[in-house]
Amino acid sequence: MKKRFWLWNILAVVTVIVCSLAFVMHYKNWTSSDAKEMKILSGFYYENLKYSELDSVRFVEKIPPMERLNGFSAQEKGKGIYREFKDSLTDKKVYVFVDNFSNQKIAVTYQDSLKLYLNFADSTETQNIYQFLVDRIPESPN
Repeated sequence: MKKRFWLWNILAVVTVIVCSLAFVMHYKNWTSSDAKEMKILSGFYYENLKYSELDSVRFVEKIPPMERLNGFSAQEKGKGIYREFKDSLTDKKVYVFVDNFSNQKIAVTYQDSLKLYLNFADSTETQNIYQFLVDRIPESPN
């Protein structure tokens, strides 16, 4: 009778569970909102958008060419922290939470110069979030 190594079995099960959790976390963009901010989570990437710091919200067909600092692109998804080529001398980060590159993306400018690109696999959800953010842009004091 062979003695089984139970440690390797437990390690294999834990590895499968951790990989499954990482896949579920990155599978889609998770959002929550309250009266002051919207939280966007996708796997390890997380960003708070305070409504008082929103400068502009618009639709774009394509995101500009950027250098990936960390993150990933797989098939129609792209998640991570990037830096624009034209702004490579500064350290301004661009957050990308794109679930479908072929659909329109929401381009958000906040805190005067920070950028975020966001969309969902469902274009209706993208439209709803776009309208939600547009309604929360603070009025300019003119």
